Amino acid sequence: MTLEGTFRRDKSSTLPAENAAYNYYSIAGSWLFSKQLEKQFDWLSSGKIRANYATVGNDAPWGSTMNTYTTQPLYGSTILFSYPVTANNPTLKPERTTSTEVGLEMAFLRNRVGFDATYYTADSKNQIIAVSVSSATGFTNAYVNAGTMRNRGVELSLFANPVKTSDFSWNINLNWTKNKSKVLELYNGSKNLQIASFQAGITVNATLDQPYGTIQGKTYVYNDKGEKLIGSDGYYQITSTTTNVLGNINPEWMGGIHNSFKYKNLSLGFLIDIRKGGTVWSLDQFYATYTGILPNTVGLNDLGNPVRNPVTSDNTSGGVILEGVTADGSVNTKRVVIDANSPTLPQAAFAYDASYVKLREATFTYSFPKSILANLGPVKGIDITVFGRNLWIIHKNLPYADPEENLSSGNAQGVQSGAYPTTRTVGLNAKISF
Repeated sequence: MTLEGTFRRDKSSTLPAENAAYNYYSIAGSWLFSKQLEKQFDWLSSGKIRANYATVGNDAPWGSTMNTYTTQPLYGSTILFSYPVTANNPTLKPERTTSTEVGLEMAFLRNRVGFDATYYTADSKNQIIAVSVSSATGFTNAYVNAGTMRNRGVELSLFANPVKTSDFSWNINLNWTKNKSKVLELYNGSKNLQIASFQAGITVNATLDQPYGTIQGKTYVYNDKGEKLIGSDGYYQITSTTTNVLGNINPEWMGGIHNSFKYKNLSLGFLIDIRKGGTVWSLDQFYATYTGILPNTVGLNDLGNPVRNPVTSDNTSGGVILEGVTADGSVNTKRVVIDANSPTLPQAAFAYDASYVKLREATFTYSFPKSILANLGPVKGIDITVFGRNLWIIHKNLPYADPEENLSSGNAQGVQSGAYPTTRTVGLNAKISF
C-alpha cells in the first residue's frame, strides 16, 4: 500500500497582485491487493486499486489584466498607436480545478490479458475566457472569470496477448473513453456565454445546464409531431432566433484499437482511431450549397427534369418539392426553385455528425538478425521501420472534408471552414543501438 501527497504555491506575474498567489495540492493512494491473494488465485497476475484527489491552479494569459496602447507602423511621419480589441480585466482570479479519480488495474494468466478502468470527476471554477461583448463598448471581446464547469467520465483500456509462440506473437490494446461535461454556473448569473461567433450567424457557446460547446444558429420550424413545416411559398419555415442548439462539439465517446504482430524478425503494427458523435458545422458546405458547386445541387427531379430548369406547371418543370408538411399537416406538394437566392435551408442543415473511423498509424519493422549483427562489432541492434500516419479515413459523415479539421484548437471548436485535405505522412526510420 502506498500513500503520497504534494503541495505547491505559485505566484503569477500575469494576474493582479491581490490574486497572484494560489495554492494547490494532491493526495494519492494505492493498494496492490493481489499480494494478499496470489496463493489462493494463481491465475491472478496483479491487481491494484488506486484513488487520488487533487487541486490545480492556472493563471491568466499574458497581458490580460491591463489595457495598453501598442505602436503601429508610421503613417508618413505620423506616430500611430492602437487600443486592444479585447478588453483586459484587472480583477481576474486564477482558474481552479478540483478532481477526484478512482481506478482498478488487473492482469491475469501471467499478464496475458488485463484491463485498467478509471472513473473521474473534475470541477473547474473561475475559468478565464475572452467572451464576446457588444462592439458599442469599443471592444469585441473581454476577459472574464466565466463560471463553473464539471467533467465526469470513464476511461477503459484492455490488453491481451492471444497468441505467443517462439516465432509468432500477437498483441492487442483497446481503449475507450467517455466524458460528459456540464456548465454549472456562468458569469453574473447569465444562462448563455458566447465563446465565439462565425459567418452565417453560427456561434459556439457555454450554455447553462448543458454540455460545454453548444453550437447555435437558426433551424427548421417543426409541428408537434416533429415534422418540418413548409410555408405557403413552398420553402422551409426557418426560426427567426439564432439561439437554437444545433449540436455540441463533444463526442459521445472515443476509442482506439492497436494491433501488433511479430513473426521472427518482422513486426507489423497499426492503430484504428474511432470517434462517435459530436457535431461539426461546415461553412464550406453552407457556401458551396448556396453557390451551386456541389453535386447535390444538380441532377434530376422526381419528374426526370434538371432541378435547375425553371418551375412550370407541366411535366417539363424543374425545381424540387421539399420534404415536409404544411400548417394543416398535409404533405407538401409545391414545387420551388433552388438557387442562391432561395430561402431553402437554415444553418441546421449544415450541422453534421462528427463521427469517424481512421487508420491513424501503421508501422512495418525489420530487425536485423543476431547472425548479421555478430559481424558488426559494437552494434547491438538495427531496426528499419516504414511508417505511415493518417493513412485512411475509413468512415465519416462530413462530405468532402476531415471532421477533425477545425477553425480552432482552443475553446471554440466544432466549426469547419476552408478545410485543407488531410495530410498523409509516410516515412522511413532507422534505429541503431550499441
